Amino acid sequence: MSCIINTMVISVSIGIMAYNEEKNIGKFLNTLLAQTFQKAIYEIIIISSGSTDDTNKIVECFSKRDKRIKLIIEKERKGKSSAVNLFLSLAKRNVVILVSADLLLEKHTLENLLKPFKDTDVGIAGCRPIPINDSKKFMGFTSHFLWSLHHYISLENPKMGEMIAFRKVFKKIPVLSAVDEANIEPLIRGQGYKAVYVPDAIIYNKGPETIKEFIKSRRRIYFGHLATKSEYSYEVSTFNSIKILSFILKNFQYSWRFFVWTPAIILLEAYSRLLGMLDYKFKLKDHVIWETVFTTKQLN
Repeated sequence: MSCIINTMVISVSIGIMAYNEEKNIGKFLNTLLAQTFQKAIYEIIIISSGSTDDTNKIVECFSKRDKRIKLIIEKERKGKSSAVNLFLSLAKRNVVILVSADLLLEKHTLENLLKPFKDTDVGIAGCRPIPINDSKKFMGFTSHFLWSLHHYISLENPKMGEMIAFRKVFKKIPVLSAVDEANIEPLIRGQGYKAVYVPDAIIYNKGPETIKEFIKSRRRIYFGHLATKSEYSYEVSTFNSIKILSFILKNFQYSWRFFVWTPAIILLEAYSRLLGMLDYKFKLKDHVIWETVFTTKQLN
């Protein structure tokens, strides 16, 4: 199966890494199969690593409806990077998409994400995540605040996350990676390809609903970014704290929530980064096998 973007024929393999995603994987697959760009999807490979809930049953049900859906079961959970490498070894197309199972897609997301690949210099493209959390509550405001920063920074210097499309010009990422997108960026850019942020390729996610889970997530991410900097001499565009503060000032909001909650978010992020740095420097945690952030798994 293939689809034409102007004069370029494109056909993609989609990889979904899943661990105990029964609450959302059915909703996610419905939004994927409702995409306007269906003919571009050659195959959908779901790597279910050590799932103990009904994730596999749900995927098997979908695979009976659509033969493009293939379920690969790993009995042992070895970490997302290991699952990503398994997907890359199985993917039959040269343009692949990595997407989390705990997302929802707008109907034109896939079409918009693939448009940049009509330019053969483009090697990787990323979506715009928008949280569904209630922005009037502190944790909801936090999620919207951080993803808004991600958006504004990516408009100047693309940062990949949540759902990415890229040319399969490498065989694998480091097995010990804690942030797969951050490891893929330098592997693509290092070969001379351009990275593109596609703000109209919209996906919906859910941020942590508790401070404890927020710290757990941000700690792992910073640990992964430190490892990427060390191993590839590459910094993602959201790594530099001074740059982030400058974007906060540029996008200043005159509201009580911004005045009161922004300093608290900065302190939480700083504390999370400190823990991530200590984990990396003193090998306190490796974060290869992600701890589940449960409150992000309940999308409506």
